This record gives sequence, C-alpha cells and structure tokens, in this order.
Amino acid sequence: MLRGVAEHMTPEQFRVYGKQVVDWIADYLATVESHPVRSRVSPGAVREALPKHPPERGEPFDAVLADLDRVVLPGATHWQHPSFFGYFPANASGPAVLGDLLSSGLGVQGMLWATSPACTELETLVVDWLVELLDLPARFRTDASGGGVIQDSASSAAVVAVLAARQRAGEGAHTLYVSSQTHSSLEKAARVTGWVSRTCVSSTWTRTRSPWTRRIWTS
Repeated sequence: MLRGVAEHMTPEQFRVYGKQVVDWIADYLATVESHPVRSRVSPGAVREALPKHPPERGEPFDAVLADLDRVVLPGATHWQHPSFFGYFPANASGPAVLGDLLSSGLGVQGMLWATSPACTELETLVVDWLVELLDLPARFRTDASGGGVIQDSASSAAVVAVLAARQRAGEGAHTLYVSSQTHSSLEKAARVTGWVSRTCVSSTWTRTRSPWTRRIWTS
C-alpha cells in the first residue's frame, strides 16, 4: 500500500457494505409514499450541506449512508412515488436494481463481440425478444439489415430518428415540422444534425380547438 493512500475495498468489505446498501434501498422503496413527491429544499441547499472542497480522506461508510438520509433524500424528487406523474415514466423495479448491480459488478464493455461475447449476445437476444413482444416488423431484429438498437435516452433517440429521416429523404432541401409543445430534445437534435430554424408561424391546424403553433426547421 502506498503511504497516505487508502486500500482498495476488499471483497469482504464490499459484502458488508453491499448488504447495508441493499437494506437501505429496500427500506426506501417500502417507505417512498411517506416522502413528499417533490423536493421542498431551496436552490443551493444540497450544495451548502456538503463540503465546499474535496475531502482529503474518505468517510466511514456509515457516514455516507447518513448523508443519504440527511442530504440526498430531502433534496430528491421521488420519481418512484405512486403520486408522481411528471415528465415520463421512469419506474425502477427491484429486479432492475439488482440487474444494474450485477452489470456494474461485472463491469464489462460491450463495444464489440470480442470485448464481451456474453454482453453482446445477451443484448441482441433481448432486443429480438422485444421485437417479438411488441409485434414489430422483422426488420427491427438484430439479424436484419440495419437491425434494432436500444438508445440510452430520449434525447439520443431523437437525434437518431432525425438522422434516419434525413437519410431516407435523400439529397436536397427538407423541412422538419414540430409543434410549440415539442420537447426541447427535438430542437437539440435538429441543431446537432444541421437543421436551421427559419420561422415560427401560427398554423390553421387545431388540436382540441386551440391554435397550434408549429416551428419549421429547414436543412
């Protein structure tokens, strides 16, 4: 061990602390309804509750768990709360949490088949399962031309969708129409892929008898 440098966490320490973390998560999921759905802290409160400078030494693990209760929970918006209906569904099940733990424990990279055959083949199989479960066309299978892929976020999916639409449309000038209520991720996707916002116009289109403003992006 280098002088002044803490040892790496041993497997036995990981076993002890890991059980504490699983118990903490289980207790949180069991009591999530007792928390206010939306955090009631003021802006900057979480930052003020933490050290202003990087600590020179790590804290005992009990102190880390205590900070979860003292700092993190009061500053969290509880997406797993049964009364949370904002944004989009982001529910985390117990099996999903354990799956994340196993994936992090393996720590493999699935960039290529050679970097982890199990990762690559398991992922492609699950994508094909989803194609079957959702009754999608066969071209979404991973063994089809192009194949299917799971994006890591809605924003990156929007970029891929805009690029695919532009590729399918071919050469020449094209127009992308979105409403004024469209999520900002689509505007980012348009800018990243080279579209230019020319104008905003009030359209004669209606949705529930209200004017629907559309934004026009041109390539």
